[in-house]
Amino acid sequence: MDANPEGLAFSIKLWPPSQTTRLLLVERMANNLSTPSIFTRKYGSLSKEEHYEKEPDGDGGSAVQLYAKECSQRAFVEAEEAEELLRPLKEPGNSYTKICFSNRSFGLGAARVAEPILASLKDQLKEVDLSDFIAGRSEGEALEVMAIFSEALEGCVLKSLDLSNNALGEKGVRAFGALLKSQSSLEELYLMNDGISEEAARAVCELIPSTEKLRVLQFHNNMTGDEGALAISEVVKQSPMLEDFRCSSTRIGSDGGVALSEALQTFTNLKNLDLRDNMFGVEAGVALSKALAKHADLTEAYLSYLNLEDEGAVAIANVLKESASALEVLEMAGNDITAEAAPALAACIAAKQLITKLNLADTELRDEGAIQISKALEDGDAQLKGVDLSSNFMRRAGARCLTRAVVHKPGLKLLNMNGNFISDEGIDEVKNIFNEFPNVLGSLDENDPEGEDDNESGEGEDEGDELESKLKNLEVHQED
Repeated sequence: MDANPEGLAFSIKLWPPSQTTRLLLVERMANNLSTPSIFTRKYGSLSKEEHYEKEPDGDGGSAVQLYAKECSQRAFVEAEEAEELLRPLKEPGNSYTKICFSNRSFGLGAARVAEPILASLKDQLKEVDLSDFIAGRSEGEALEVMAIFSEALEGCVLKSLDLSNNALGEKGVRAFGALLKSQSSLEELYLMNDGISEEAARAVCELIPSTEKLRVLQFHNNMTGDEGALAISEVVKQSPMLEDFRCSSTRIGSDGGVALSEALQTFTNLKNLDLRDNMFGVEAGVALSKALAKHADLTEAYLSYLNLEDEGAVAIANVLKESASALEVLEMAGNDITAEAAPALAACIAAKQLITKLNLADTELRDEGAIQISKALEDGDAQLKGVDLSSNFMRRAGARCLTRAVVHKPGLKLLNMNGNFISDEGIDEVKNIFNEFPNVLGSLDENDPEGEDDNESGEGEDEGDELESKLKNLEVHQED
């Protein structure tokens, strides 16, 4: 158990469990691993017969190993343990303002023990972390536990609320309805990996009365889709103070991407934006570029795997070149970008003297694009820590130019050029350039010296060297 020396925070660390808890744990694991539920649908199930085939002596070891792997070794908390663990919160005059029950699975008995204790702290709690706190429970028990905690905490004036990793879905969101409806001063809200579907997203929008003070909103790894994105967009529109918005891996396509982009145009405070791993496409990419023009203080932009293509990537690069002067992180990997977009990207990068991380992996820049990006990185960028141009169809000329451009950056920690088509001679040349800093050069074990057929690429080793010579005196222009 950890408590802040000044008595301001409270969290639970529990291991090993008591013998009583061990027996309950073995029985519950057998039931939960073999009984269909929202959790077994997500993680898979194991029949009791399968368990005993693997471990006929039945001491529970293999089941514990499997469950620990799937549930991150989270401890099950029942009524007896809850009484002991939560005792400090019952002490008169305590000044705890934060509770963290993350990665501990609360049963119904433990929830009922916690209910009056948490209710007594309503006037002082400011931060509540209930992420991953009902794992392994049946759906019915999990929903009841959520409702108990929700009602106990209803009326708290919270600054931060984390309900991530609970497979909420719409039922779970509504189980927290009492708590959500009472929140008008939230500054941080985390709903990551929660099964937030279209219906669940609408429930979130419906239940929270005000997000005017919200600074952080994170929806990572949900099944939101386009329709759900429309609901999230409404939340974003009502959050004028938003600084950190994460909506990555949420199955959002073009329509949802356009809606989110339009919502992002309604305020100007964004510093961190993470939309990775969605299916925006070109139209949403262009709409996003218009939104980015509003956010002059943007420092981190994670825009990888959005299907932007050259048109979307160029639109975004052109906007970022003229704004976001303090940009530190730019990720645009896996967007079907070719060398056609390289001049705009290079101009943008050249204008960002504070950039620390650049990720353009898994694109098709080839030598032509890689050389232009390299020229953009030659001057300034003293803060540069990481560059990733892996899997870019790059050959010896591009690799050599990129290596020379960054090798003497004082803060550089990693240059990743793996998965390209660099010749054996080129690999030797690159390693020689990094001779004094061998740990900075990333692995090249997935490089293919043979590369694709030269007739398909239109660019052999000799052509690459000729291209580098032609671009030797290339100037990267920062103006339109």
